[in-house]
This record gives sequence, C-alpha cells and structure tokens, in this order.
Amino acid sequence: MSAKVGVGALGAVLLAVLVFVAVSSWSRQPAVARPSVQPIAFPHVVHVQTYKIDCQYCHSDARRSEYAGLPSVERCMGCHKITGAQLPEVRKLAEYWAKKEPIPWVRVNKLPEFTYFPHKAHVRANVKCQACHGEVEKMTTFAAAPGPRLANDLLNLAGFRPAPPPLTMGWCIDCHREQNAREQKKAPLDCVACHH
Repeated sequence: MSAKVGVGALGAVLLAVLVFVAVSSWSRQPAVARPSVQPIAFPHVVHVQTYKIDCQYCHSDARRSEYAGLPSVERCMGCHKITGAQLPEVRKLAEYWAKKEPIPWVRVNKLPEFTYFPHKAHVRANVKCQACHGEVEKMTTFAAAPGPRLANDLLNLAGFRPAPPPLTMGWCIDCHREQNAREQKKAPLDCVACHH
C-alpha cells in the first residue's frame, strides 16, 4: 500500500510542478491586446488597401527606431485638411488639431520590458509589416490575436512541437531560422540580439 501512495504522491508532485512551470511561463508571455477602443476609429483597410498608403508613411519611426511610432495629429491632418473633412472620425481628428493636442492612441502590441525588438532592422531587411502584424490592409480595426499560450506550453513540456503563437519568442526564432535557411540572411539567433 505504501508503494502505491508513494507513486501517487510522486505523480501529484510532478503534476504540480508541470502546472507551475506552464503557468509561470504563460504569465511571462507578451501582453497581446485584443481589439481596443481607439479615440479615433482608424480603418487600415481604407488607408492601406484603397489608397495604397505605405505603412511607413504613418509609422515613420519604423525605419530609424526600435519603435514604429504612432501617427501624429499633424501627419493625419496633412491629408485630412484636404480630404474627408465631412467624415465623423475626421471631425474628431480636427478637434485634436484645433486644440493642439496629440491623439491619445491606445497601444495594441506590447512586448515584455526585457525584450528588444528593433523595427528598423526588420524594415532594412525588407520584412513586410504583415509578417508580424497580420494582413493590416484587410483590417477595419487593428488588433493582435492572442495565441494559445498555456496550451502551447503544456504541449511543449509533453514533448510536442506546436506552432508558437504570434509575437512570442518561439515564433520570432522560427521566422529567423526560416529566413536564414531560405534567403541566406543573417537574422540573429543569439539571446542578446533581443534580450539585453
């Protein structure tokens, strides 16, 4: 009887450790926001697909910075002083412009503080924005879909290799490996490239 109790206790301890590791690794995953309410409804589909405006026109910091940046009210009004003035969302934009206030955009993608993601390196390597952010040109509301983090962690611990959810370390490493194998690029795989 004591052997059965010992095996059961060992199994319970192993299960508890497995759950602890999975939950603690899940809690360290990036905070990927669901669709959030923005101060101005910005239809990417209209700007990117209909008018063929390049992502970097509005997110001009992407080519020279770690951050892509968000469009300033001045950048938006550069076009909207001329077009769309009758639209309700453009009227909201004009109110920020008149008050000389920045647009309080709500951040959608946020990586952990210990992660360094240089947009400029990806832009210079000709990585399309859609590779990380999805088909923005088809989005009415920009959002990053949360992935099955806990399920992935448990499957990894059990020895399976599920596809990692977007904007996680495993997802980035897989992309770097694919790029290096396919295109003779030098996408870094060392830890300090993203964590320093």
